[in-house]
This record gives sequence, structure tokens and C-alpha cells, in this order.
Amino acid sequence: MKKTHDNWTSRLGFILSAAGSAIGLGAIWKFPYTAGTHGGALFFLFFTVMTFLVAAPVLIAEFVIGRHSRHNAIQAFHRIRPGSAWPLVGWLGVITCFVLLSFYSVVGGWVIAYLYHGLIGDLSAGTDYGNFFGAMIANPTEAVLFQGLFMVATIYVVSAGISQGIEKANKYMMPALFVMFLLLAVRSLTLPGAWQGVVFLLKPDWSYFTGETLLAALGQAFFALSIGVSVMITYASYLRDDYDLLRSANSIVWMNLAISLLAGLVIFPAVFVLGYQPDQGPGLIFVILPAVFAKLPLGVPLFVVFMVLVLFATLTSAFSMLENIVAVLAYKKPHTRARYTRAIGSAIFLCGIPSALSFGRLADIKLIGERGIFDTLDHLVTGWSMPLGALLIAVFTAWAWRKNAVRQEAMTGSTLPVWLFNLWYFLVCYLAPLAIIVVFLHGIGII
Repeated sequence: MKKTHDNWTSRLGFILSAAGSAIGLGAIWKFPYTAGTHGGALFFLFFTVMTFLVAAPVLIAEFVIGRHSRHNAIQAFHRIRPGSAWPLVGWLGVITCFVLLSFYSVVGGWVIAYLYHGLIGDLSAGTDYGNFFGAMIANPTEAVLFQGLFMVATIYVVSAGISQGIEKANKYMMPALFVMFLLLAVRSLTLPGAWQGVVFLLKPDWSYFTGETLLAALGQAFFALSIGVSVMITYASYLRDDYDLLRSANSIVWMNLAISLLAGLVIFPAVFVLGYQPDQGPGLIFVILPAVFAKLPLGVPLFVVFMVLVLFATLTSAFSMLENIVAVLAYKKPHTRARYTRAIGSAIFLCGIPSALSFGRLADIKLIGERGIFDTLDHLVTGWSMPLGALLIAVFTAWAWRKNAVRQEAMTGSTLPVWLFNLWYFLVCYLAPLAIIVVFLHGIGII
């Protein structure tokens, strides 16, 4: 088949890029505070189980659809089921990526803002980080400026293409992410009394077991791998036939779990040593963590390094969201890629301005459930759009596509035994859809 787009130059480049898409704020920002509010180790145990039983099967389903079709998220469904309504699933993913990146870039801007303030010396042991963070995100100039800088960086990389842009950036950023995280984890673990934080993260306390804990772990596993928005369909469309989809998915899952674990080992020992509580919620990284680092020797420089890691993870996820949209618009017209990237990136920035201002100038605007603009969009994407997209992808793979065709594509390039395919197919047919429905109903407040 004639190629109409760029391709990955190596399996490693694909794995690092796909892992970069998955390892975003979900692993570094959301995992620590969600684990902290749901018992630590018990949550991590459930999160790990749900990752393998629910999230990974849907991830593989997206890989199979993408490589088989060799097309973007919309054309992929059209090629497999022409004349059907299934391409609407791709449209749902593309629209979701647009909305998601519009407010995700706001958080990316916060990360850049913290880096800036750390480098110019505004962060110190005496800073009231709660007030500092509140004032920073309420400042309209800072909120919009740093959101814009984040989108400029994203546009620059994606406009360069798959091999020379996204793959090249991830080959540097993802190894750097692991190395710096390991160094920070070693530093955190060498603090006197750090073992209390390790026990909290690794020794399950069953007194925390509730239905809410199980659902939170299921939701975290679901969102941690970037499933449900067809990003992985687009990424897999750039793969060659000799790449093992099952092994690649396994590598990505383990990398995501490793980063989540390292994030916990960086944060929780330091939190316990310095007398803070782990259940601080979303402010753990932006309010509690800088206060923790400020009390350590060389704490502010270490916090700046940590925020560099968060920026890397945030950018690698943003690359995949923008790529998912650009791949649709530049279909069969690769020479228009850079122009579409700039146009769509600019539109996302403009549409994200209300979210950036929702903690300041537009704070009085309340939408669904008295939520602000930012929180309303977050709720719509994570509670409705992503679960619906993942459910439809699982149903399409298991019930709208011939099993023999699915098996042939999944096992192409693989030396794994067929029983592993059968296990995956069972999970994507039954367990994953059921679990996604549970998450979806929980997200919309029915259970």
C-alpha cells in the first residue's frame, strides 16, 4: 500500500513515543494525589491489576486498528467497515483531543510558569505556596502567556513530522525522564525516616478498601494509557508489519507503571519525612510538593528538576493529541502538515484561553454542576468522551470486525503463543467493556 505519511524509524522510537503519550500528567500529577487520597499501596495494587485487565486490552485494540488500516483515526474505521457509522468513533477521538489539549495546555503552562519562577528565585523555603499558586493561575497575563509558550513548543515538534519531530523528541525526553526520576527517587529515599513513605506506597492497608477506591483505581488505569481518543490508532498507523504489537503494548504498560511508581517514591517519602499528609489532593505537586522540596538541602534546584520532568511528560502527551488531529487534516497531503499544525495549534490555544482565565477573570462563570470552565471541560472529557470512545473501540474490535482478521493483524510480527491472543480477545470482548461501562456510569454520577 502506498504510504501517505511519515513512519517510525524504529520499534524503540514508537514505544518511547507511545509511552510518552501515556505518561503525562496522569502518571506524574494525578497518580500521586489519587493514590494519596485512596490508601497508597492498596490503590497502587488495584491500579496495576486494572491496567493489565482493562486498559491494556483496549490499548492493543487501538494498535491493531491503526496498523491494519495504515490510516488516521477516522479513515481507519472507514477502511475496515466502509459505508458504516463507525468513522464517527474517530471523529469523537479527534474532537476530544482538540478539547482536551485546550485545557491540558493550561496545566502545561502552569508547569512552565513554576519553572520560570524557580529559575528567577521566586520559590524559597519561606514561600506560601498555596497563595503563590492561587495568585499565579489567577493572573491573566501569566496564565495565557505560559499556556501559549506550551502550545508553541508542541506545534514546533509536531510540525517537524513523525520521525524528525515526535520520535526524535521522545528519544531524548523519555530516557531523560527516567534517569532524572531515578535520581530524585534515590534522593528522596535517602532522607531519614523515608521508609514510612515507602510502606504507604507498597504495603497495602485493607482498611482503605471501598468501592470508591476500586473505581478510582479503575479510572486511573483507564486514563493512564491515553486510550479512548484514538491517539494510539494514529500512532500505530505509522508502524511496519514486523513490529510485535503485543510486546510493544506490554513495554508501554510497564513503563507507565514504572513512572507511576517512581513518582510515588519521589513524593511520598519526602511528604512523610517533613510531616505533611499524603491526601492533599490535586494541589500535591503545585502546593505541597514545592514546600516539601524547599525544606530539603538544595531543595529548590531539585524541585526545578522535578518540574522539568513534569514538563517533559506533559509535552510528550500533547504531541500525540495534536498529531491525532493533524493526521486527519493532512491525509494524503503531507506537504500541508506544517501549515495545518500551526493552524490547529493556534486554534487550540485560542479555545484554551477561557480555561486559562477560569481561575481569575472568568472565575464567576459556572457551568455543569457549578463547575468553572476548566473543570467543566475536564469533566466532559474524562467522565464522558474518553470512556465512550474506549467502549466503542472495544466493541468495534470484538464485535464489528471478523475475529480471524483481528487475529491475523494482532499476531503479525509476533512470536508469542496464540493463547495470549485468545486471552486478550476475551478481555476486550467482555471484561474491558463491562469495566468501562462502570467507569462511565461513575463518571456521570449514576453509581
